[in-house]
Amino acid sequence: MISKSVCGRTFVLPEILVGNGESSVSMYRGNFKVREKKVSWIPLNVSETPDGAVYSSEGTEIRLSSSVEGCFLTLKLSLVSGSWNRFLIRFAAEHHEAVFGGGEQYSYFNLRGHRFPIMTREQGVGRRYNRPLTFLAELHDKAGGAYHTTYYPQPTFVSSLNYFIHVHSFNYSVLDFSSNRFHDVFSYSLPEKITVGFGSSLMDTASKVSLLLGRQDVLPSWVHDGIILGVQGGTETVRAKLEESLSHNVRVCGLWAQDWSGKIVTSFGKRVLWDWKWNPEMYPGLDEWIEELKKSNIAFTIYINPYLIKGKSLCNEAVEKGYLVKNSSGEDYFIDFGEFDCGHVDLTNPNAYIWYKEKIKANMIYFGSAGWMADFGEYLPTDAVVHSGISGTEAHNLWPGLWAKLNHEALEETGNLDKIIFFMRSGNAMSPRYAQSIWAGDQNVDWSRDDGIRSVIPAALSLAYSGHGISFSDIGGYTTVAWLKRTKELLLRWTEMSCFTPIMRTHEGNRPQTNWQFDSDGDTLDYMAYWADLHYRLKDYIVFCEKENRDKGLSLMRPMNWYSSESWALNCVNQYMLGPELLVAPVMKKGAKGRHVCLPEGRWVHLFTGKTYGAGQYFIPSKIEDRSIPVFYRADGEWASFFKGCISPKKK
Repeated sequence: MISKSVCGRTFVLPEILVGNGESSVSMYRGNFKVREKKVSWIPLNVSETPDGAVYSSEGTEIRLSSSVEGCFLTLKLSLVSGSWNRFLIRFAAEHHEAVFGGGEQYSYFNLRGHRFPIMTREQGVGRRYNRPLTFLAELHDKAGGAYHTTYYPQPTFVSSLNYFIHVHSFNYSVLDFSSNRFHDVFSYSLPEKITVGFGSSLMDTASKVSLLLGRQDVLPSWVHDGIILGVQGGTETVRAKLEESLSHNVRVCGLWAQDWSGKIVTSFGKRVLWDWKWNPEMYPGLDEWIEELKKSNIAFTIYINPYLIKGKSLCNEAVEKGYLVKNSSGEDYFIDFGEFDCGHVDLTNPNAYIWYKEKIKANMIYFGSAGWMADFGEYLPTDAVVHSGISGTEAHNLWPGLWAKLNHEALEETGNLDKIIFFMRSGNAMSPRYAQSIWAGDQNVDWSRDDGIRSVIPAALSLAYSGHGISFSDIGGYTTVAWLKRTKELLLRWTEMSCFTPIMRTHEGNRPQTNWQFDSDGDTLDYMAYWADLHYRLKDYIVFCEKENRDKGLSLMRPMNWYSSESWALNCVNQYMLGPELLVAPVMKKGAKGRHVCLPEGRWVHLFTGKTYGAGQYFIPSKIEDRSIPVFYRADGEWASFFKGCISPKKK
């Protein structure tokens, strides 16, 4: 074994195995399936050199050079000789070790014992093949998904032994934690660089991940002034929904109208017309109304993605200029997005990249929008031909980062980073630097662990270990298929949880008429008003947490294992810390009248009742009609008096 000393720690250099392999990749509407033939691995012998190691076998040589800067160990790899297309980099592991990260993971927080392909794609419906809903989604639409399918995979993991490993590559790879003896990184190409970082604790180690990859700035102030209502249907419909909400004293800080550019109705439900410009037929007078809304401190936000619908104006212009991704025959590559075909703007083409960025400036920023959902980014076919010449497989995983960078630059170049927000679901290792915020994607409108309300916290906590600290979700979920139907109870419970996240935003879902909505009755509107007002009352603390995230790389929604070394905290996925002083334990089970909560060391005050608790496990009552959930603040914390003043006396 060859080891390096870093920050007083000893790190053993990895083993390397090589082989040749074959795979097939199929894609249907963003659902990618990778089938890999078994590889016959050849282990390489390793010998130490002054700056690293040489890995060799007959006819093969890989050189590793290492350098240390602070608490980072950089391993640079180069294939000197040999012809291989599969590489296995094997790091020693301890049997009791836990690992976290991997980008945004919904099913598992501790990744140990499982394999995680690094391929951005649709998260899938249900995400468990042995469940009826996932089986049917897979059978009828190839959309079932599995425990590892995610919009935002990342070859980064943090160990409970207080080190992290980040692989600098966008090629297809797999993080394999199924062995008790080692952590494997399988890759289609030899990574040029791997960074190993060391911390004094899990929190400190996660902070160093963000130091390497980049950190998010504080969000525009208006975002925290209440709730952003997801609305659609045209100017008059949206105006009526806003007026009804305001009549119930809902603190509305923004409207989000995804169909601002028009609509398409498919068998899946209501979809947006992907031609990114204001549709005056559907939204007459919107340009003037946006200015009126600004005077009332209500922002109007919209929608865009990296694709253009075939036959419409923007797509026709892109075709004429040669700005779309090509297929292997050199033709524009149009793919099915669900009963309509679209082309990909080639973000590796500098001219196409600038063209699309200018469209965002002209059609969205200068139009007056205060933000948008920068959706998708996962659909690039792996057999696509892109301008830069990189392989379609590598371009596929690179795309979300390019998409984030383009949106970020549009704001930066117009001086709007502190005024306009964009939020994304797809991601990669570029996202911590360029994506302002991540929303958890298209959860089912149900209570499920893998793809419903209970998947939101693991998603946020895995991002906290992957360098991205600003995460939220659609209130009530999005996906309605088969027998799924959003109930009033689910919407209200999701609203409670979202109050204690960076952003509150509703979504009507793909089948609005089927789901319970924020304005389905007056009681729901009153409930929204209560929690949106509390979110606003918490604004100073939320902004403080965003500044900590910006300066220290500490996410807003934080794992309990940052604050407790007890065994219950290591894998805890049903409660979290919002910043350093607020413990949040949402009620996420149908019909529940409360839930059990684990409190770390110290004295904790229930935010809604004022009752003080010590460390331990408690059952905390929580009925919807009480407007009280298990949320606690530190009795001796710097923010204790602030939290005490957030709840009006009649609610204590």
